Amino acid sequence: MILPACRPFSVPFSVKGSSSVIKRTFDIVVSLLAIALALPFWVLVAVAVKLDSPGPVFYHATRTGQGGRPFTMFKFRTMVQGAAASGPAVTRGGDPRITRVGRILRDLKIDETPQLVNVLRGEMSIIGPRPEHPRYVAHYTPEQRRVLAVRPGIAGPAAVRYRHEEKLLAAAGGDVEAVYLTTIMPEKLRLDLEYVERQSFLYDLRLLVQGACSVFRRYSAARPGLPAGPGAAPQPAQRTASPGSPGSHGVCHQ
Repeated sequence: MILPACRPFSVPFSVKGSSSVIKRTFDIVVSLLAIALALPFWVLVAVAVKLDSPGPVFYHATRTGQGGRPFTMFKFRTMVQGAAASGPAVTRGGDPRITRVGRILRDLKIDETPQLVNVLRGEMSIIGPRPEHPRYVAHYTPEQRRVLAVRPGIAGPAAVRYRHEEKLLAAAGGDVEAVYLTTIMPEKLRLDLEYVERQSFLYDLRLLVQGACSVFRRYSAARPGLPAGPGAAPQPAQRTASPGSPGSHGVCHQ
């Protein structure tokens, strides 16, 4: 089924030349190795999620993929059971629906790691625009829908830039969905469209290193004994959401 708002891209787009083959080969090799290494750790995370709050270990989120095709994206559950029905579809910092273990998983981006399975299945890529909820894709302009020409990714330029999205939404106050739709989402899409224009295997490698450094800085900030490293981004202190501010976990998920 193709979502009505996404029909202009009902025919999947493929990157021309050898770059698409290299990218897909890289995705398969990296996801296979990462899953093999992560499996023992995932077991520990699963136990922590189950002990922390009632509900399933994994959250199955419907997202819009390449060509406007919906797919099921996998995540570790980080919110209380039934969170989607008890609040807005975007989350701000301090959202009471987020569990204790869920907060740690979100801060370190561990909740996203099951998406390696989506990569292996061909629904996502290691690097690419973050997949969006269909209700927000319906607000895309024809120009913005061009991001649907490529596979969505676990990491991408907008995800790195907006890694503190929840804090931006908390600082903005008011209607978080309105702030997301009018301020944050358009800027994220601008960055993602730049990626679509510039995409190459070397650019993907650069973004992968930037994403890894971002997570390490986040981990260092949470551990006072570890140096944050040169160029570590300070925590945002704005009272209103700024498109130029760093921030990525706004869309509600459990």
